[in-house]
Amino acid sequence: MASRGTYSVGAERRQRIVDAASTRFAADGYNRTAMTTIAADVGISEGGLLHHFPNKRHLLLAVAEHRFHAAAQWWDSLPSDVAGLGTLDFMVDATRRYLAEPGLIQLVVLVSAEAADPSSPAHEVYAARYRTAAAALGARLRAGVERDGLDPYADYEAIARECLAVSDGLQLQWVITDGDVDVVAGVQTHVDRLSAALRRQAGPQ
Repeated sequence: MASRGTYSVGAERRQRIVDAASTRFAADGYNRTAMTTIAADVGISEGGLLHHFPNKRHLLLAVAEHRFHAAAQWWDSLPSDVAGLGTLDFMVDATRRYLAEPGLIQLVVLVSAEAADPSSPAHEVYAARYRTAAAALGARLRAGVERDGLDPYADYEAIARECLAVSDGLQLQWVITDGDVDVVAGVQTHVDRLSAALRRQAGPQ
């Protein structure tokens, strides 16, 4: 019983650290945030923080994973009737949400380079994110066949992967150009083209 209580306290503290790091990274950026600052925000010593996260890279990965989970929860919280063309509109809204936390965009891009290495812990985190996100988004888009008369023969999971590629690619460019890319406008343009193409391929309604 005591062991379970100790585990619960440890899990709660770990989550507080991730939450504090998410806030700091979003506001100040990853490189400008010291581990001592995060420890102070949580009210623990730096040694206590290092007990849960041996170094800053481990914490960076945990924050990236936390962001993916929060994004998935947001999509899951949307009404079930958000499907088909309505899903495309919410993709633009999701992009605005990301841009409200520019520091988190930077860190997710930063970890993505490490995720390319199959031996990195980040690899499976990102692979799982793409698998689940593509499947969930594809299912919402596919519902538009009945709802909006979209093309019944389209590969909606492949289209979902394309949407993720556009969103992530524009965020990468946004980071590299120091914000000199209009990510929302880019996603909106892609969504408009995709909507028109799916309607056109379905034929006259």
